[in-house]
Amino acid sequence: MLTQQDKALGFTGGFFYFDRITSPTMKCILTALIVLLNFVDHKTLATPNSDSTQTQITIEPFDAEAATQEYLNSMTPEQKAKSDAYFEGGYWLILWGLLYGLAVAWIFLSKGLSNKISTVASKFSNVNLRNATYLLLYFAAAYILSFPLNIYENYFREHQYDLSNLTLGAWMGEEMTSFILMLLFGSLVMTVLYMVMRKAKEKWWIWGGFVTFFFLVFFMFIGPVFINPLFNEYVPLKEGPVRASILSMARANSVPADNVYQFDASKQSDRISANVSGIGSTIRISLNDNLLNRCTPEEVKAVMGHELGHYVLNHGPEDLIYISLILIIGFAFVNWSFNKVVNKWGQGWGIESISDVKGFPLFVALFSVYLFLATPFLNTVIRSAEMEADVFGLNAAREPDGFASVSMKLSEYRKIDPSYWEEIIFFDHPSGHTRVLTAMKWKAENLSKPE
Repeated sequence: MLTQQDKALGFTGGFFYFDRITSPTMKCILTALIVLLNFVDHKTLATPNSDSTQTQITIEPFDAEAATQEYLNSMTPEQKAKSDAYFEGGYWLILWGLLYGLAVAWIFLSKGLSNKISTVASKFSNVNLRNATYLLLYFAAAYILSFPLNIYENYFREHQYDLSNLTLGAWMGEEMTSFILMLLFGSLVMTVLYMVMRKAKEKWWIWGGFVTFFFLVFFMFIGPVFINPLFNEYVPLKEGPVRASILSMARANSVPADNVYQFDASKQSDRISANVSGIGSTIRISLNDNLLNRCTPEEVKAVMGHELGHYVLNHGPEDLIYISLILIIGFAFVNWSFNKVVNKWGQGWGIESISDVKGFPLFVALFSVYLFLATPFLNTVIRSAEMEADVFGLNAAREPDGFASVSMKLSEYRKIDPSYWEEIIFFDHPSGHTRVLTAMKWKAENLSKPE
């Protein structure tokens, strides 16, 4: 599930921008019943000895498993069934998306569409301008061919599950913004990558990884200031206890941000979200209006502790390194398989070599297959970082019940209690069950410890 910002910086079938590598589409969230647990210390009298009477204070053992189950039980069977159906449907959409993308590539290659676009682009003598023109036309045509699945997945299906606040007109408006950004950034990145292919030849996949690394850094830098405001209005959060609490946590953990921004995500969905984004001078702490309107101060603090954890634990730089390595491996896979596919099935495609831009539909198809096969690994990398941020947030905010209750709200559109392998393969965040249990285990270990 990709946000409009994500899709704006990605190309059909697999390229991703990470504001967070995830993908909400426009969703509206059901309201869940949240049970806040209260714990009472029980005092008992010890047996008096001959010298004096002593009072012994004991704390009743806290059962983290039972407390977790009580939170899970706050979700009605109807809510759980709906959440499970929505999330499990996403498993199939991963497969259908791949197959649909392969069909689009087949149309470009076997039906001559790629050659026709190349003929139009060949009017330019400069190879870079020729490639850029081809890529612009390719992205436009691919968007049109992919639109039926796109509108089903990101508009009709969202409304089917009551998970979007957007009208069709508003959704189309955001789609057009994403489309324009995709044309600009997608064409720019790939034009440069084809330059690398021509210059580096057999080693293009290594140098291509370095080039895309710098583009990723650039996108992370401009995203908070130039990309995100195209979809939402960002305003400074008003003075008050919530803002003061967030900035206090930021200062305590050496996060160099002196302001907190609020953005109007409620026009798109009721999804709860926040982030610490940007690099250097563009670093900013942001939270959406749903987090403020739907959550208690304790829940807000728990969420922001998690988000600050991503920054303090250097998950941004780590993600850059991981994604660059993933891209290099993917480029190597494309380099290894490209000519094999052309020699076996593509005699009539008119592709001269991997550096021939007419072969870009095949490049996208092969890279999409690679990402499909790498899905469990990609999800595990992201999920591991999220689990680290969960623990950091619990220690920073010291709000285990706030974290547990907000995890229940997130589970309104994520399957709350998947099987072990289901979570490993399909979840890029810990499940609601995992997160609530983590919070309750933290609470059990910290009940008797001073704040």
